[in-house]
Amino acid sequence: MSTSATNFGPVKITETVLRDAHQSLLATRMRTEQMLPMLSALDKIGYNALEAWGGATYDTCLRFLNEDPWERLDTLKAHLNTPIQMLLRGQNLLGYNHYSDDVVRAFVRKASEHGVGVFRIFDALNDVTNLRTAIDAALKAKEKPHVQGCLVYTVSPFHTNETFVELAKQLQEMGVHSICIKDMSGLLKPYVAEDLVRKLKAAVDLPIELHTHYTSGFGSMTYLKAIEAGVDIIDCALSPLANDTSQPCTETMVATLEGTERDTKLDRQAMDPIAKHFLQVKKDIMKEFNLPGYFDVNPKVLDFQIPGGMLSNLVNQLKAMGAADKYQELLDEMPRVREDLGFPPLVTPSSQIVGTMATMNVIMQANGQPRYSMVPNEVRDLARGKFGKTPKPVKPEVLAAMKIKPEEMITDCAVEDAKAPKMADFRKELAAKKVEKKLAGIKASLASVDADIYEQVRDSQIAKVLDEIPEEDVLSYALFPQVALDFFEKNGRL
Repeated sequence: MSTSATNFGPVKITETVLRDAHQSLLATRMRTEQMLPMLSALDKIGYNALEAWGGATYDTCLRFLNEDPWERLDTLKAHLNTPIQMLLRGQNLLGYNHYSDDVVRAFVRKASEHGVGVFRIFDALNDVTNLRTAIDAALKAKEKPHVQGCLVYTVSPFHTNETFVELAKQLQEMGVHSICIKDMSGLLKPYVAEDLVRKLKAAVDLPIELHTHYTSGFGSMTYLKAIEAGVDIIDCALSPLANDTSQPCTETMVATLEGTERDTKLDRQAMDPIAKHFLQVKKDIMKEFNLPGYFDVNPKVLDFQIPGGMLSNLVNQLKAMGAADKYQELLDEMPRVREDLGFPPLVTPSSQIVGTMATMNVIMQANGQPRYSMVPNEVRDLARGKFGKTPKPVKPEVLAAMKIKPEEMITDCAVEDAKAPKMADFRKELAAKKVEKKLAGIKASLASVDADIYEQVRDSQIAKVLDEIPEEDVLSYALFPQVALDFFEKNGRL
């Protein structure tokens, strides 16, 4: 170990086996009941935090696992003293749209009440405008959770270690308690990581955490150089759910640092039974959902910057369109679209937006049509500035191809967010859905007596149930309307 690591103290580890590890390798399909047997053992290890909520878990609980994500959080909190960490996409929360400040504040408040102890908050474009409300809400939560701001790491002609340092300074001014370098595609090279960590440690007086994925093969090397430079915390996954497109292995990193100045002091042997349990869980999930569970290291990500889990999704899109032979063209088109759209980092939701546009361009060109001859609404919204400011302006010729007029451009996305529906709007919508479901059987007979009587009965019933709907259900409906309604109906709650 380099002497440069001296005096930094033990490295802390945030364990991702309950969230990002299975999101990366198993399509986020781990059930709460599969976590329960090992929660006590995980709690005794001494982790900095257990990442267990947020990201894709909320959507997947409702959509695929028939679980209420709020009940999962309650269960985790009942069994854990180790802080529960969640991943929050700023103004996007856990959905794919921007929400009003009112909805963002309600979500953060409820998440804190239910047990989130660490809020890791990021914006896909690194636009601090999209972080302010979520960070402020978390800082004001009565439970006093830890609030972490993210640098979404990417590589482009306009992203340098110096620009990330400036972003970190802004986050510190906003009051965050720590900074996370969020390297979602495994692009951060070891020596670049060393330089970035040193510069961050010199510029901000906050703990620095590093999150990466093994997609490119850099993982452990990047962590080691960051550790030598003084990084405080690293994100790791227990061995059955480590590496590939997930995080570097917890046990390996613990063993690497044993006997050094930066020894984690964690008991590696105590991790063995936990790892054995999750190995069986992995096998069970792979069998139930017909998932591969393993992914090859892919250095191509360094060129195309496509997050690991997204590659398979893009292949499936091409197959569905009968264009599986266009895979290489798609890989070539992705960086072109990213440049056209102002070099956004490729992380949810911008990665999906760029990927969809690249796929459509490839299909259009294969049919003799020009690029951008068909443009999805979310691509137009990104180009117009609805999701925030891109690192560089969108190319004028691309705006022209999309037929976006100057008056349609958005210079302050916060103004647009203010126009978004409020909690009261979503509550009224959900109440109406519940009442309409209840009255469906008698609607025709009521209307046959008097055309207005159904509306009167309906409105009266809505007023009665309006305040009975739990705020958690309103939030689920706000984020994933149809998915939430399907879940409520399946469970007798609609």
